[in-house]
Formats: sequence, C-alpha cells, structure tokens
Amino acid sequence: MAGRFPSAWLDELRDRTDIVQVVSRHVQLTQRGGRYWGLCPFHGEKTPSFSVNPQKQMYYCFGCHAGGSAITFVMEMEHLEFRDAVIALAEQAHMEVPQLQESRQERLSRTEKDRLYEANRECARFFHAQLWKDENARMLAYLHERGVNDHTIRKFGLGCTPPTSDGATRALTDLGFTAEELVRAGISVQRDGRTYDMFRTRVIFPIIDARGHVLGFGGRALGDAKPKYLNTGDTPVFNKRLGVFAANLLVKQRNLRRIILTEGYMDVIAMTQAGVEGVCATLGTALTQEQARLLKRWAPEVWVSYDGDAAGQHAILRALDIFEDEDLPARVLDFPDGMDPDEYIRSQGKEGISRLRPMDGNIYRMRREAENHEMATQEGRTAYAKACAKWLARVKEPVELENYVQRLMIETGFSREVLLAQIGRTEMIRQEERRTYQREARPLDRTANGEDRGTVAAERQLLRLLADGLAGNQTISAYDFITEEGRELAEQLLAGRQPGAILEAIEDDEKRSRAAEIFQEDSPGDEETDLQIVHDCLEKLHIRRIDMEIAELTQGLDAASAKEKRTALTRIQELSEQRRLMGNRKEG
Repeated sequence: MAGRFPSAWLDELRDRTDIVQVVSRHVQLTQRGGRYWGLCPFHGEKTPSFSVNPQKQMYYCFGCHAGGSAITFVMEMEHLEFRDAVIALAEQAHMEVPQLQESRQERLSRTEKDRLYEANRECARFFHAQLWKDENARMLAYLHERGVNDHTIRKFGLGCTPPTSDGATRALTDLGFTAEELVRAGISVQRDGRTYDMFRTRVIFPIIDARGHVLGFGGRALGDAKPKYLNTGDTPVFNKRLGVFAANLLVKQRNLRRIILTEGYMDVIAMTQAGVEGVCATLGTALTQEQARLLKRWAPEVWVSYDGDAAGQHAILRALDIFEDEDLPARVLDFPDGMDPDEYIRSQGKEGISRLRPMDGNIYRMRREAENHEMATQEGRTAYAKACAKWLARVKEPVELENYVQRLMIETGFSREVLLAQIGRTEMIRQEERRTYQREARPLDRTANGEDRGTVAAERQLLRLLADGLAGNQTISAYDFITEEGRELAEQLLAGRQPGAILEAIEDDEKRSRAAEIFQEDSPGDEETDLQIVHDCLEKLHIRRIDMEIAELTQGLDAASAKEKRTALTRIQELSEQRRLMGNRKEG
C-alpha cells in the first residue's frame, strides 16, 4: 500500500493490543484453557468453533478457516482498509500515530485527496441545505412524491442544486477552495473562461464510501433535462468502478447474510426506508469485478435485484457471470410484471421482499435462455440444451450440476449421458479417473495441488514448533523447507515475527487460512519431544530432497549427451547411497 507505518511501531501496537478484548466487542467469548472460544462472526454456526489465542495474538475458526491478527479482525468486522484499522486500534491503545513512511509524491497526493474529500463534504452540506429552501420546494416535493420521508432524506444526506448555475461554486470558493480544486473534485467545470456548477437543476445523491468520505455525487434531473442521471466523473478520489452507493450504511450493518444489489439509487432508498437491510447499488455503470470483490468482503451471498425489463435482464446475466468469476454465490430477485425494485417495495412493502423467493443464478439463466428458443420444436430444444451446456460446464459441485442436468432432461428430453457429454463432464470424469489411477500408482501420497503429503506434514510440524518458539533457530533454517509457502513462513518466524503479524500481511485468503491452521496448533511443549520431532522432520525433508534430485536427473537422461549421462549416473549413485544409509539409520 502507498505509505507504510514503521515496523517497530506496528510491533508495539500489536503488543499493546489485547486481541481478546478486540474480538470480545463482537463475539461473546468463553475461556477454556489458554484459549477463548465463541461463535464465529464470519459464518453462521450453533456450536463455537472460533478460537482466540492471546499468546500468539491470533484468531482461527475451525469451521470456515478464517484466521488473522487483531488488525485483520478489525479490517474484516469494520470493513476497513489496513491503514484505517491500524489507526482505530492505535486510538484504543492511546498510541500516537506516526507519520507514514511515504515519498514526497505520495505525501502531496494524500494532501490533495484530503482537500478534495473536504470540498466534497462541504458541497454535500450545501446541497442538503438547499433542499429545505422555499425556492427549491419542487425538488423536495419530487422526493416526497416518490415516497421518501424527511428522516430518510437526512439519513442519505439527499439534497438539490440551487437555482443559479454557479451557486455551489461560489459557496465553496467563499470557504477557501480554489477553482482548480473544485474542478479536480468534479464539483465545477470551466468553459470559455467561466467556472460554474457541474450539477444544475437536479436532486442530489451524495456518494459516500465505507469510511464516511464523500466521493462525489449523483444528480437526477427534473423535467426533460438530459441526461436524466448524471454522476461525478473520475477524480483523484472517485472512480465509479470501485465503489457502491450506500457503502457507508452497509458497513454499519453487522452479520449480513446477503446483500441486495440494485441498479438505482432510489431502489436503495426505498428498500432501506421500508426496513430492508444490506441494500446497495452500482454507480451508474454495469457491475464491475472490483465492486464484486468489495461486496464479497461484506456478505457471503448477493441477491441481484435489477429492473425487470429487457435491459435489466441482460444486466442480471452479466452480473451473474462476474459474481461467478469472483466465486461469490449470487441469486436473483425476479420482480413480477416487469416492475423495478422501487415500484415493488412501494406497493408491497418489506413483506413483499420476504415473499419473493430468490432464484438460483443458473436457474435464472435457464429461464432466460428458454425464452430465446422455440421449445416446442426439436431444433429449439437442441439449441437450448447446447446454450445451457456452455455455462453449466463451469459448475464445480457435482450435486449442483446433477440438479441442473435433471431439469434439462425434463425440458429437452435428452438423456443424462448425452447432456453430460455436451457439457463436457464425462471427459472430465475420465480425466479424474486417470488422475486417480496415476496418483495411486505413485509411491508418494499427494495433496490436492500435487505436493507430497509427507513433505507438507513435516513442514507443518516444523512451522508449528517455530510458531510456538519451541524450536531453536540454530536447529532449523528456511533452506530446510521444500515448498515455497513453507519456506516463506519459516523465514518470517525465524526473523522473530509474531504469528498474528505474519497472518495480517498475507493477502491471499486461502494462503492465510492454511497458515492460520498451522499456527493455531499446540505443540507438546516437552523439549526432548520437540527435538526428536525436529530431527525426524528434517530427515524426512532431506530424504524427499534426495528423491526429487534423483527423479530430475533420471528424467533428463534420455536427452543428455554421453558425458552428461555419465556425470548424472554417478550423482544418482551417490544420492542413492546417501538415501540407503539414512534408511539404515532409521531402521537401526
């Protein structure tokens, strides 16, 4: 990230932060032995599988495998960036936050962004104040006619533009902002030597991020003005691809089971006013990968709730593809009679949302695809089956795929075998059978990603001992580790870093989960036992390294020259003898 806190200061922050106290603000914990246990806040469960280890300053869930430090926990629970989570913990620990270690260019960029955030905040206040003035009565009347009450207006900070074309520009200039800053923020535009407002004769929707920064604005024109909706363009603090409308409200809602994603700001406002939680909207564009990743941090599932017209249906299909790429489960709220979410919620209320059953994403695809074909004819059913097969090939879970295949069998009349062949799964099954045979034919037991289980087990034992501080640095080195992941973790532990600090630096969720699973394990704590474990594990890794070198040399014999072949065979004999002697020592 741009700008970093001094590592020594971060170490002190971790030492002065009680992770049990931090987690206890969100999870009811009960002490059992040296750990604290509670219900995991990251997935639904009835039996506590979430543990906090104060000695290692880390948490780990045995159910969903989430793990990390106090900083990671605050990032996940408060939906904060690393910098903001660190500042929040520093305030709680009464520690002065140091200046970030940043370049002059980074420092100038941060100063400019702070000014633009401030300009946007003051502009939002100005627009909100305009809404209550007599000369803007028709703007307020428009919101009331749309069913928005005054409490909701204040909750979202809604506003409107003044009657003049440069009212916001003049008001902010009076507060000390320069014309250049206002143009950079997207509040003003300059043409023909004049500076005037970007938004004119519009109801205003402030776009606020999860940290409370006003990033920009959306404006809805009254009357026949074009375009009907206008958003702030890209600025140094705003990119419409990266955020969602109402992120500031989402972040305050705990333990969301799902997010409802809409296309329009009024959809979000109507649903929120009706009491529906977890609602947001894209920012005037189609859903992006970045927005999908953002939503993935806030809830385990998304319900896509777009308009029921043809454009909305097309956007739903595109959104489903994006969520699938990001491995975020998505369902569809299909509104009746082509209604949009705002219309539906105003006519049916919160209970109407409860009555709608969210549709599985693939079932929605199948319904839409069926509309494109003449299902009464064999040609239509054939084309339909081929079209469905293209995206059903991406379904990972066999049980889920079986459900869709059964549905296709009924709709098209094709047999299961034919449909699986069209999807391509029969060949995948054959490939899996071949891979299984090949794995069973090998002398090594392997993990899912092809690593030798003996190697992985030995490395886990050594890492566990290093995490507990029970294996001396003089006994183990990072070079003893064969896998890249094991070597990286060993280097960090041997450098004296806390397990929690290591976890918070791992960006990949799966790698962090694997590391947390290792670190949370308890060691015997008996010195003699520990030393024997170290000896056995190092010997296993040494033997594995010999086997790897022998295999590599053997594989290259066919392409080697006569001289290279003699050298390789000599080396293979040496390695084989080393392995034999090690095996004899083990047996003895």
